[in-house]
Amino acid sequence: MEIGNDPGITHESLSKLRGSNLALYRKPMPRPTGFTFSHTRNYLPYLLLLLVFIGGVWLILAAGSRLHPATPLATTTEPVSATGVIWENFRTPLSILLMQIIVILALAGLFRRLFRAIGQPPVMGEMIAGIVLGPSVLGLFFPPALAFLFPPASLETLRLLSQIGVVLFMFVVGMELDVRRLREKGSAAVMISHASIIVPFLLGAALSLFLYQELASPGTSFNAFALFIGVAMSITAFPVLARILEDRGMSQTYLGSIAITCAAVDDVTAWCILALVIALVKAMGIGISAITIVLTLIFAASMFFVVRPQLGRLIKEPDSQLHRRRLIPIILAFVLACALITETIGIHALFGAFMAGVVMPPITEFRIFLKDKLEAFGSYALLPLFFAFTGLRTQVGLLNDSQDWLLCAVIILVAIAGKLGGSMLMSRWTGMNWSQSFAIGVLMNTRGLVELVVLNVGYDLGILSGRIFTMMVLMALVTTFMTGPLLALVAKPEEISRKGAKAQS
Repeated sequence: MEIGNDPGITHESLSKLRGSNLALYRKPMPRPTGFTFSHTRNYLPYLLLLLVFIGGVWLILAAGSRLHPATPLATTTEPVSATGVIWENFRTPLSILLMQIIVILALAGLFRRLFRAIGQPPVMGEMIAGIVLGPSVLGLFFPPALAFLFPPASLETLRLLSQIGVVLFMFVVGMELDVRRLREKGSAAVMISHASIIVPFLLGAALSLFLYQELASPGTSFNAFALFIGVAMSITAFPVLARILEDRGMSQTYLGSIAITCAAVDDVTAWCILALVIALVKAMGIGISAITIVLTLIFAASMFFVVRPQLGRLIKEPDSQLHRRRLIPIILAFVLACALITETIGIHALFGAFMAGVVMPPITEFRIFLKDKLEAFGSYALLPLFFAFTGLRTQVGLLNDSQDWLLCAVIILVAIAGKLGGSMLMSRWTGMNWSQSFAIGVLMNTRGLVELVVLNVGYDLGILSGRIFTMMVLMALVTTFMTGPLLALVAKPEEISRKGAKAQS
C-alpha cells in the first residue's frame, strides 16, 4: 500500500525503517581504543583553560594580598593544629546532630530486628532503644558517652526534628481510620471503646488523689493533673494494635475487625478529650479557655464540612505514579498547615495532623501510596529520634526507693484493670464469650507509641514531673509487651475466627 504521493513509500518499508532504527539504538556503543598522542589535540583547549584559571586566581590573590580592610579585625596568633581543627569541625551543631541520627537509627534498627525475632512488635524495640540511649542505661554505665553524644545544647534541635516525625505519624494514624467501618460495626464497638475510656479515666483520676502531692510537677493544679492522668490511662495504640493483628493473621477475623473499630473510636475520642484538657491547661482563664474550645470546634467542623469535600475534588484518583508524586508536596503542606493552626489555637500541633489524616478522601490506592511514602521517612527515620528523646527524659534512677517502685506497680495495675477490665466486661455485655472478651481487653490494653506521644505532651506542658513521667513510660512498655503473650493464651487466630463467625450467625 502506497503512502502519500511517493509510490516507493509503503507501510512495509516504514516498518522496516523503524525496526532498523530501533536496532541501531539497541547496538552497544563501541569501546574506546587505547590512548594515542593524536588525542592530545582534543585535550589542548581544556589544558589551556586550566592554566588560565590557575594563573588568573594566583594573580588576583597576589594583588589582593597588599590590600587591607578599612577597620582591621583583631586576629589571634595562636597556632591551631590540624587535629584541633578537625575536632572543632566534628563538634559543630550539625556534626553533633548527624552523629546522633546515625547512632539512633543504627540502634533502633538493631532492636527492631531483635524484638521482631522474639514475637514482639518492632516498635517495642525502638522504644527500648530510646531508653537504652538515655540516662537510665547509657548514662548509668557510661556517663561520659551520654554527655558526648547528647550535650544539653543539642537537645532542642533533636526535639524539634523528632516532633516533625510525630506530626507525620499522627497524620498516618488519622488516615488509617476507616470511617465506613465505624458505621458498619454500630453500637457494639462504640460501647466497648467508650467503656475502655470511661473506666480507666475514672480510675486514673481517682488515683490522682494519692499521686498529686507526691508526684505532680510544681505549680500544676490538681484539675490539670487529674484530667491528664485520666487521659493517659485511657489511650490505646491504634497503629501498634493494627500491626499486632496483621502479624498474627487476625486482621480479617471477627475479633480483629471489632478490635480495630474499637481502637479507632477510642483514638478519636481520647484525642478530642486530650485537646480539651490541653485547652484548659494552657488557658489563663475561663474566657480564654472558652475561646480555645470554640476555635477548636470551628476548626474540626471546617475540616469535615468544608475541607474534606474540597480535598475530594482536588485529589481525584491519580492516574499515574508521576501524578501521585506531584501530590505529595501539596499533602505535606496541608498537614503542616493543619498542625500550625491547632498549635496556634492553643491545643497541639498533633491534633491538627491527626485531623488532616481523618479528612483525607477515601481513595484506597492513593492512601496506601501516601502511607508507604510517609512511613518510609517518618516512621523509620524520624520516629526513632522521638523515642531517643523520650528515653533522654526517662530516668529510671529517679525511682530510688521501694515506695517509688510500689507506686509504679500500682499505676501499672490500675492501668491494666481499667483498660483490660473495662473492655472485657463491656465486650461480654454485648454478647461475646469470655475468651473473645478477654482478647478484646488485651488488645485495647495496648498503649505503645501513642501513649509516649501523650506523655511527652504532658511533660512539655509542665503537668508531669520526671518521676511520674518515668512511671508512666514503664506502664506503657509493660502493657504493650504483655499483649502478645496474653493473646497467645486465649486462642489461635483461626479458632478465634471460627468463634467469631458463630457469634455473628
